[in-house]
Amino acid sequence: MTYPKRLSYAASDTAGQLVFCVISFYLLKFYTDVYGIPAATAGTILLVARLVDAVDAPVWGILFDKTHSRWGKSRPWFLWLCGPFAIFGVLTFLTPNLGHTGKIFYAAGTYIICSVLYTGINTPVTSILSALTGDPRERVTLTCFRMFGSKLGVLIVNLTVLRLVEWLGHGDDRRGFMLVMPLYATGAVLLYLLAFRNLEEVIPEKRRTMTIRDSLGALRGNWPWFIIFASSFWFWIGFIARICMAPYFFQYTLGRKDLTSVANSLDFISLATVLALPFLCRWTSKRNLWLAGLVGMVLGQLLLYAGIRSGNSLPLIMAGWSVGFLASGIAMAMPFSLLSDSVDYGEWKTGIRAAGFLTAIGAAFCLKAGSGLGGALPAWILDAHGYVANVSQSANSLRGIELGFVWVPTLCLVMSLIPVLFYGRFERLESRIHSELEARRL
Repeated sequence: MTYPKRLSYAASDTAGQLVFCVISFYLLKFYTDVYGIPAATAGTILLVARLVDAVDAPVWGILFDKTHSRWGKSRPWFLWLCGPFAIFGVLTFLTPNLGHTGKIFYAAGTYIICSVLYTGINTPVTSILSALTGDPRERVTLTCFRMFGSKLGVLIVNLTVLRLVEWLGHGDDRRGFMLVMPLYATGAVLLYLLAFRNLEEVIPEKRRTMTIRDSLGALRGNWPWFIIFASSFWFWIGFIARICMAPYFFQYTLGRKDLTSVANSLDFISLATVLALPFLCRWTSKRNLWLAGLVGMVLGQLLLYAGIRSGNSLPLIMAGWSVGFLASGIAMAMPFSLLSDSVDYGEWKTGIRAAGFLTAIGAAFCLKAGSGLGGALPAWILDAHGYVANVSQSANSLRGIELGFVWVPTLCLVMSLIPVLFYGRFERLESRIHSELEARRL
């Protein structure tokens, strides 16, 4: 595959991150400290939005599998949804003065719609992979390009968003977010259009009407998919809890609010492991790499705790934070790559190729449901420990911040490890599956 196409695939995830990274990293803090919504209520909003995704993710997946257009199944959705997604990304960070109840309904409504649209436009980034190439190694390479695009978007946002909010808002964060989000939304639209223009679905699909029963049938006996689903679900709870709590930890526990942007920007170092994946996959199995990434993240969390116990040692804390991000490159990238293999496994096992449905549930639902719980659990912990926005925190509140920042992610990452232990036997079938599917398509 040519580099322009690989870079266009990367652009599809950069586009989404320009809006969704602001949501993932800063929406909880925005709700509590800028819009004035209580922490427990803000957490509930995040969770409710993800419960809606329990319904919309499979619906999107079935819709993708039923799509037949001159541009393919997945590609046209970049064109159709980029505008609505950008608009609601902006609306999510507006702060109309509607009173307490009105603010809650406005926040919930805009976020839920934005979240539904993100599922609709982000799922094709994953589902299109199985149609771009049938080569498992090229899929790993494309996943690396995708992760590069994703991390580039995250880096751009984390290096600029808080500074732009402060600069454009002149100290008024409400005004700052209102002016900043249209800039990111415009960039997202342009990059989605670039991906739409340059990507091409080359793996032939049977021109048949895919029923809901067909889509569900692709799950029958698809154990690789179930492993990816279970691990990804726990991973996203842990990862989002970690980054949602970072602004609280650096501002209130360390008294270094200025470090929030720097710390979150370190997510970019995960590219070191992402870009090494094609080479590492020649050295060991994908299952072992996946495990190594999750173990590394757990070790990073334990380093964070060691730093806190050592009198809030900044070097130890930043080392743990960095190790966690470095390892997350592998832990995050491998499931995206393996989902395409699970689509092949489902076709090989049942004769049904339901790329849209399998990736919508296996990727989008896990990301969105995990993000909801990853944001809600720390918010509820903050509320239970007496958190009050924009004041010095009590000892009990600081304990709540530590619990949400260190131990909730650690537990979830350990849970994410367990299913991966059983993936090896299915990975060993890849060559046989690939050759038999190629023979069937002749």
